[in-house]
Amino acid sequence: MNGPISWFSSTRRLIRILWTVRRFGLDELVVSGAASSSRSPWLLRMTRWLRMGTIREPRGVRLRMAFESLGPIFVKFGQVLSTRRDLLPPDIANELALLQDRVPPFPADQAVAEIERGLEMRLEQAFAEFGREPIASASIAQVHRARLHDGTQVAVKVLRPGMLDVIEDDLSLLRTGATLAMRLSADARRLRPMEVVDEFDHYLHDELDLVREAANANQLKRNFEGSTLLRIPQMYWDYCRRNVLVMEWVEGIPIGQLDRMRAAGIDLEKLSRDGVEIFFTQVFRDGFFHADMHPGNILVGNGPDDFNRYIALDFGIVGTLSDHDKRYLAQNFLAFFKRDYRRVAELHIESGWVPPNTRAEELEGAVRACCEPVFDRPLREISLGIVLMRLFQASRRFNVEIQPQLVLLQKTLLNIEGLGRELNPDLDLWVTAQPILEVFIKQQVGWQGFDNKVRQEAPRWAQLVPELPRLLHAALKAQAEPAMDPAHKRLLEHIERGQRRTLRWLQVGVVLLAVILALQIWRYLN
Repeated sequence: MNGPISWFSSTRRLIRILWTVRRFGLDELVVSGAASSSRSPWLLRMTRWLRMGTIREPRGVRLRMAFESLGPIFVKFGQVLSTRRDLLPPDIANELALLQDRVPPFPADQAVAEIERGLEMRLEQAFAEFGREPIASASIAQVHRARLHDGTQVAVKVLRPGMLDVIEDDLSLLRTGATLAMRLSADARRLRPMEVVDEFDHYLHDELDLVREAANANQLKRNFEGSTLLRIPQMYWDYCRRNVLVMEWVEGIPIGQLDRMRAAGIDLEKLSRDGVEIFFTQVFRDGFFHADMHPGNILVGNGPDDFNRYIALDFGIVGTLSDHDKRYLAQNFLAFFKRDYRRVAELHIESGWVPPNTRAEELEGAVRACCEPVFDRPLREISLGIVLMRLFQASRRFNVEIQPQLVLLQKTLLNIEGLGRELNPDLDLWVTAQPILEVFIKQQVGWQGFDNKVRQEAPRWAQLVPELPRLLHAALKAQAEPAMDPAHKRLLEHIERGQRRTLRWLQVGVVLLAVILALQIWRYLN
């Protein structure tokens, strides 16, 4: 029975999507880019005939309204799509960025059933009190307030029932739509809709596992242990499952409520600087950052313990960066703000993200053309997010595949900048970011960087170094064993004599290296 029911459900959903496309005149977004195609004349005539009345709103507004009409998954898709400013026209990206998770809650009875199913116990066994009225409702989940039997106040996050089936159906339809758009429109192919849908798929499935979210929160909490800048609520692991998350209840003022914060005596200028410092610390110190920092996920403490401190919520989306990514980004930022475009081009080539036959001077010219208009303004007005976006745009002209983690970073940086300048219009992000970047660079290159790496690798090298002479001897002996004619034997003996001399020097070098490592290990242990 599941097959016919699923087919019927998908068909009904597809009909609704097509009706929405017609209602909001979204057909032109697909076929207008196919003007040179042999299919386009009849497609344009047909879609104009099907369209309902005269459409006056701009295309971005219509696309946003269509996503809102299609429900939570498409709202979430629009939010993710809005982050791909390296792919979308600005008018569409700006309009989709307005999408919010103002989604009607699902019934309390369903929430209770999901919680009991996940925890495998009755609600009253888990909680002394449970607020049936949700305090927040979003695309994927909603939140209730509760109290544990020991008196601890907690927030209970529960997934919407049946979300996985809905998501799989909608993702299948989105992939079908993306394939159709790519066949009909050259512009759609340039925007790479299949890549965007795959990225959305990844985010959604991560957010559907609340145990993963709780683990992300714990990692951030450890990274900022003892910090006066950021608080991460405690997770209660005995009550965390894939569909249920229970965490410490925290009080604070939503960061978008500026009047309330001013009335409470919050220092908005300090808050704006702290936000930038938190972000760059996560990126360049930890390589692990909260990647969903929109105002709905941030509180500001107004109690005695958390006053003027950020409180982060909702850890479903995080970004990670390798040491290579961090070095690349830090050096690029520093080179950008020194207007050293040659160095930016060289960094692209060194990273291996640009084809090896790329001419540095051509890439340098492209980067200069993108960035000079940005830098023709005071530093405090320059957006690091826009700089990064322009870097990606310039890179695409040279067939660079931008790494997903860097796109996530750019999206988060734009959020942080927008938030910081809302708190303090005169915020100079570069003044706050530059010292962090310079410290990071000093820790990665030069003697200090070498010293840090030796300390990090010392335990591993301490085991490997004593084995090197034996391994070298075994390798040389293995080469000398095969029987050869006299001429080859004389040649081999000559090579062996040279190898023995080399081995003696290697042994001296190994001893010296062992002494250096012993000193470093002693410093590391003391």
